Amino acid sequence: MPSFKIVVIGGGAAGFFGAITAAETFPNAEITLLEKSKTVLNKVRISGGGRCNVTHSCFDNRKLIKNYPRGESFLRPLLKQFDAASTVNWFESRGIRLKAEADGRMFPVTDLSETIISCLLQEARRLNVQIRTSCGVKSLIPSDGRWEIETLSGENWLVDRVLIAVGGYPQPASYGWIPGLDEADQAPKQLISPVPSLFTFNTPNNPLLSLAGVSVPDAIIRVSGTKQEQRGPVLITHWGFSGPAVLRLSAWAARELAELNYTHEIRINWLAALNENQVREQMQSYRQQHPKKQVATQSLFGLPGRLWSALATEAGISPTERWAELAGKAQNRLINLLTNNTFAVSGKSTFKEEFVTCGGIATDALKPETLESKQFPGLFFAGEVLNVDGITGGFNFQNAWTTGYVAGKNIGI
Repeated sequence: MPSFKIVVIGGGAAGFFGAITAAETFPNAEITLLEKSKTVLNKVRISGGGRCNVTHSCFDNRKLIKNYPRGESFLRPLLKQFDAASTVNWFESRGIRLKAEADGRMFPVTDLSETIISCLLQEARRLNVQIRTSCGVKSLIPSDGRWEIETLSGENWLVDRVLIAVGGYPQPASYGWIPGLDEADQAPKQLISPVPSLFTFNTPNNPLLSLAGVSVPDAIIRVSGTKQEQRGPVLITHWGFSGPAVLRLSAWAARELAELNYTHEIRINWLAALNENQVREQMQSYRQQHPKKQVATQSLFGLPGRLWSALATEAGISPTERWAELAGKAQNRLINLLTNNTFAVSGKSTFKEEFVTCGGIATDALKPETLESKQFPGLFFAGEVLNVDGITGGFNFQNAWTTGYVAGKNIGI
């Protein structure tokens, strides 16, 4: 008979990796994975447009951890146990080859998330991990060194170890069943209030909305009144702005933007490599060399033609106006729109279906080498339920693999 029972709560990437690692490390344990939904690995399924962005091809851990707005110092020692190279080796040793794309994102060569799902399910079955779906947890109570679990369907279990890997929740109340989080006097503080991360900006009064689909590969976007800014591709959408620079900005400024209730101002320099004076000098030079050319019809600085024409129109420049005829005030307005274009943000939208939470279980409340709760022995945490989140590009899955591995390695000790 098994010497002890382990329950993993949460059937996502971290939960599966924790359960599989625990089963490999402690072969005499009876391991059960509980998932409240009807299906498991749902976020894996939709990630990367259905391709699953498994990790990032950054194999220098000192650089890798710079992609985590929350959790950098916490993850640093954990990556010594299981990093991106370990992830690649783990999957390839099980017959799943990964490929790196130009931006560093890594996908299975099949370009199918089902490849990753099938691998994880196969490993879990091979190791006799019992998987229970439609099995949410109502309460989790410590009991003489063990844990009493009551499910939403009324089942009651008594187990030795518990790994919580339920992902991120948008509301603090959703964490109430986790021990220690409903107490007024928390020492150390167990929960960092959760807010969304990785989202796009809604700008309903944006005059550029008709340009949905136009992308600028190198822009600078800032949140007015803060020090938060990011540089990179910006995409104009039907509702506002998206793209890597916007998503990174939403991640690094997640808490500040929540405090602003997602109603704030952003400023975009569409020409990231140039400042206002450099734009003015280059524009003056072009104007002198091509006085008879129409301003609005020929884009400068490599900008998409539709965006250039829209900015020229917004600056008050008529479609037929030539450079020789351009008034100084109109030119100044165009320069300002190119380098300091201002938009009022009113709300946010989830990036595709990849909701990520800033906040969660405080990392200070865990033993850093094992991910066991300091307050509740035998209770472990892994994945996005922690106050750890990365920018888009495979970093959140790497957090899941890393923390799931470390928790699984130590949960039976």
